Amino acid sequence: MAVTDAAIDRIKEMILTGELAPGSRLPKEADLAERLGLSRNSLREAVRALALINVLDVRQGDGTYVTSLEPRLLLDAMAFVVDFHQDDTALQFFQIRRILEPEATAMAATRMTDAEITGLREILAGLPEDPSVEQLVVNDLEFHRRIAAGSGNPVLCSLIESLSGPTTRARIWRGLSRENAMGRTREQHTAICDAIAARQPDVARAWATVHVAGVEEWLRNALA
Repeated sequence: MAVTDAAIDRIKEMILTGELAPGSRLPKEADLAERLGLSRNSLREAVRALALINVLDVRQGDGTYVTSLEPRLLLDAMAFVVDFHQDDTALQFFQIRRILEPEATAMAATRMTDAEITGLREILAGLPEDPSVEQLVVNDLEFHRRIAAGSGNPVLCSLIESLSGPTTRARIWRGLSRENAMGRTREQHTAICDAIAARQPDVARAWATVHVAGVEEWLRNALA
């Protein structure tokens, strides 16, 4: 195992055992390096690596802290990585969405408050009658983000949000290439919202599946 990897594992162990709690400050570099039996250079490399994935927060002139370790923060790193997907892997991201989003939508049908559902309808109403592709994409992203948040599961919400970046380009392709894509999207969003408002999780799940699977099928054909 590389020395830097060993240093990362030791800091990780300190966090997992509770020795370093979320929000706590790491000991001074010299003290921590001596305690872990590492060179200061190896420790610095480990700290940089853990800061990149939002496990540590390096504050100039103040010290290094463990972050809150909230799922949203940690999964930001995954969102950064998946942004580098190639076009032929976009289909794989849609397949993951087809697994996650229908379940999140079903959960939202039982957990979203009336005020949150009203907000969801306002998102739909805010889309212009003849929107540009860019307006449609922004509206679509916010609609799905609200539903994911409405599932009440922060981890699930963060996973879905992290997959939104790679699919944005495909949404634009669909808007540009598929006849009546905007009309279909508007109708399906309305059906999903109506099912959530009616507190019908099975119906909401079914419409979400139809919605994501439709884009997935178009993308499969386009790539073929």
